Amino acid sequence: MAKSILITGGARSGKSRLAEDMTLGLGASAIYIATAEAHDAEMADRIARHQARRGAEWRTVAEPLALAQALRDTDGDAPRLVDCLTLWLSNLMLSGADWQAATDDLAALIPTQRAPVILVTNEVGDGIVPENALARAYRDAAGLVNQSIARSCDELWLCVAGHPIKVK
Repeated sequence: MAKSILITGGARSGKSRLAEDMTLGLGASAIYIATAEAHDAEMADRIARHQARRGAEWRTVAEPLALAQALRDTDGDAPRLVDCLTLWLSNLMLSGADWQAATDDLAALIPTQRAPVILVTNEVGDGIVPENALARAYRDAAGLVNQSIARSCDELWLCVAGHPIKVK
């Protein structure tokens, strides 16, 4: 069994940069499993900035839905970084997929991996209660996904204002 780490935090908290540094600290090369899709120009720009920050030591695998399968397919020697679980959840919910079953599959898979895996997620439940049912359902689902994956991981980190705090 390889090391598994979940990194959470708010928007622009430094969690992706921390995850990239930790992943490269586990191997000379790494696999970046990207869950984001560029549905508009602003998101395309965000994706481009993330890609520009990464060097030649990274191989990118784009997988917006079948995350557990992407981990199975890439399990080997290179550490993997999944960025991010909350976008993955959004993709699942918008596609009508069973996000709970997908989360259970992912949570069961993580401890069986031979190569390290670091997962990034957003902490979305710290703010006010959203005003509409879909946003509340998403917030609640994200909290449940984060709890499930955190239980499956060896370590849990929280990023606050660019400062990582080891929780577990």
